[in-house]
Amino acid sequence: MSIHAVRDSLRAARLALKQRYAESPQPARYLRDHTQTVDEHLRQVWRSSNIPHDLTLVAVGGYGRGELYPKSDIDLLILLPKEADEALQGHLQALVGLWWDMGLEIGHSVRTVDECLSAASDITVQTNLLEARLLDGDAALYDTLQRSLHQQLDPCAFYTAKNLEQQQRHTRYIDTDFNLEPNLKESPGGLRDLHNVLWIARAAGFGDTWQALSRNGLLTSAEARQVVRHQHLLQDMRIRLHELSGRHDDRLVFDYQQRLAEQLGIAATPQLRASERMMRHYYRTKRAVLQLNSVLLQTMRARLFPASDTRPLNQRFLARDEALEVCDDHLFEREPAAILECFLLLQQHPELSGFSAATLRALWRARHLVGPAFRREARHRELFMQLFRQPQGLTHALRRMNQQDILGRYLPAFGRVVGQMQHDLFHVYTVDEHILMVLRNLRRATLAKHAHEFPLSSRLINDFERVEVLYIAALFHDIAKGRGGDHSLLGRADARRFCKAHDISAEDTDLVVWLVKNHLRMSATAQKQDLSDQDVIAAFAADVPNERYLTALYLLTVADVRGTSPKVWNAWKGKLLEDLYHATLHYLNYGKIADQIGETQREAAATLNLYAIAPESYLPLWAKLDDEYFIRHEAHEIAWHTRALTQHPDIKVPIIKTRLSRTGEGMQVLVYQYDQPYLFARICNFFARMNYNIMEAKVHTTQHGYALDSFLVMDASQEKTAYRDVMNFVEYALAEEVRADALSIPEPGFGRSSRQLKHFPIAPQVAIRRNDKGRYMLSLVAGDRPGLLARIAYILTRHEILIRSAKINTLGARAEDTFWIDGDTLPDANVRNTLQEVLSTQLA
Repeated sequence: MSIHAVRDSLRAARLALKQRYAESPQPARYLRDHTQTVDEHLRQVWRSSNIPHDLTLVAVGGYGRGELYPKSDIDLLILLPKEADEALQGHLQALVGLWWDMGLEIGHSVRTVDECLSAASDITVQTNLLEARLLDGDAALYDTLQRSLHQQLDPCAFYTAKNLEQQQRHTRYIDTDFNLEPNLKESPGGLRDLHNVLWIARAAGFGDTWQALSRNGLLTSAEARQVVRHQHLLQDMRIRLHELSGRHDDRLVFDYQQRLAEQLGIAATPQLRASERMMRHYYRTKRAVLQLNSVLLQTMRARLFPASDTRPLNQRFLARDEALEVCDDHLFEREPAAILECFLLLQQHPELSGFSAATLRALWRARHLVGPAFRREARHRELFMQLFRQPQGLTHALRRMNQQDILGRYLPAFGRVVGQMQHDLFHVYTVDEHILMVLRNLRRATLAKHAHEFPLSSRLINDFERVEVLYIAALFHDIAKGRGGDHSLLGRADARRFCKAHDISAEDTDLVVWLVKNHLRMSATAQKQDLSDQDVIAAFAADVPNERYLTALYLLTVADVRGTSPKVWNAWKGKLLEDLYHATLHYLNYGKIADQIGETQREAAATLNLYAIAPESYLPLWAKLDDEYFIRHEAHEIAWHTRALTQHPDIKVPIIKTRLSRTGEGMQVLVYQYDQPYLFARICNFFARMNYNIMEAKVHTTQHGYALDSFLVMDASQEKTAYRDVMNFVEYALAEEVRADALSIPEPGFGRSSRQLKHFPIAPQVAIRRNDKGRYMLSLVAGDRPGLLARIAYILTRHEILIRSAKINTLGARAEDTFWIDGDTLPDANVRNTLQEVLSTQLA
């Protein structure tokens, strides 16, 4: 048969398998039949290629295991009795070329038995060879390899190496990029965790199937059925993902989630998309797989490394080789309070690394006991509150409770958000993981070794009485997401019921409830309001009862923003929150600043005096700046501007100055140029081309017609940018950019949108309102992409609207920007409505 005929036969057989799977999706059957189909076609080519009879063709890796997915590589070992000469090497290269011509993606190695044994010192090679399967050729040579491998295999060393490899893989794939777009094979709780158990079991002689492990006492029959069910779902999703993507791609990216959900017959609900419901199934399967993986690895460890050290902790628990173990497998059924006690004991005994396999298995069996009657028991409520009052271990305790399905049963409201995705383009964790991340951030702030990260948070939380109040507020702040309605109000009701049931004082209950209701308020004010405006501070402070409430809200807000995504938090946002905290604290204690402008000018003058700059040299410049400038700029900014401009206030060429941001992250840029149309848009375009985000812009026009604009910019890639290295370039290139007059510029275009924005688009929200001082504020929410700010500036300039100030708030792929604007036509409601419509249309 010609190679073309073999290729056509293989293609037809694969198509038939695909069609049959669509009609009757049975993952195990598909993987077995696909493997056999490829076996047959490989053998045809092998046998027709006049390969010497003493060579052996061996399937290894996943193909050797008999689990061949639609687009998986086909791993082969060509086993030689002795080293190949040049003629044989050429013959084998031609053979592999024929397999590729058939449409197979071959990964192959050519080795002797001795070379295989030498290569097996690498754990990855050793694992691949462990799953070797004879395809064709000399069976005796294959048997020699198998005997030699098993003689060389040390089960204890293999266990240690595979356990370490799994830990490293979990660390690698727990990265935020994989939280909402997990890898079905490699991510924690994926297929690889199941493979790892079977590899170790095979190496140790415990069996190579779930049924064999059950017969050998490592699994109960119920657990064996459970693991098969979870494996079935993961295999089904992976098979379908390969077909949808048309390539070997195991990452469940947004591009395929909705179509995969439709294939699985999952429908949307009023609150959740079909893809979100599917992912919730996935996350719960992931949790169960992690649980089973942990139980089985520890059970096998106990057999491979018999315990050498045990000591009693109390009448119910003992420590066995640094693990907490129940004294009786039926303890939890007899004494349900011990379910919570075991988590408390781990907090109180930090020398223990976790639960033993027996304890994990007993917890899993007893989880159904945590129901309404359990929750009503005063002893159980007392134990749960003790978890929050321990000096250490709270984050680990709650994560373990979530993993064991205890936390969601004790707090049903929490159980409803387990595995719930958040497609707001900036949360990169599921709701339950985000809540636990916020708790972790609060706990981290209490530790002296992390005090350098956020000194203010560290100082405030260590002086905060009854810190468990903050942890409870964190636990409930997002607990009502996905129910429809305002989650802050719904969560407030949940928090009040919890506090009442757990005998929390009325004073602390009021604080918890207030924090849950207002947990978004401080972030929104800091990032969207003008903090130089005393009325903004007064309005915010009016809703803050006292300093304890303010401190609690600040601490929760910092932990919350940091818990959305590592890419959302930056030093600028940290400074805004600190500024709002200090300004509000001053207002609560002393009221408004009596002479804000005078105080700012005196502080700036004191700084200038340190540089020996006399008042007579800068007062002429200050005379050209109106009060608004001194209100909106901090004293150190005014001093910096003054030093740069004192000598040439009327210069005809642009002055561009840069300096490192005082927050320790980013760069401040000063632009001084006689005012002209589209100047702001051109500056925005310049930074967009540099891939820099403008975090804040303060735009001022002097009384003699000059633009005095200042910007805080950061590298959009969020790398550890050496801003000092680009400062000279920015000063030169930006000056060239704005040097010439431009009565018009080409309409700025958008750069490429992110994949998240493509699949979860944001309909632009635009609002223009007038505040009590007569200033107009433009609020805008849209999908963030390169060129967005330049397009906004262009549209506003075209409509003869001036930007006076801007706060640019980027949350992942979501932009929430605020502009303070002026224009002679803004008092006309029709003009404002038209502008809103234009912006909504142009930014869609």
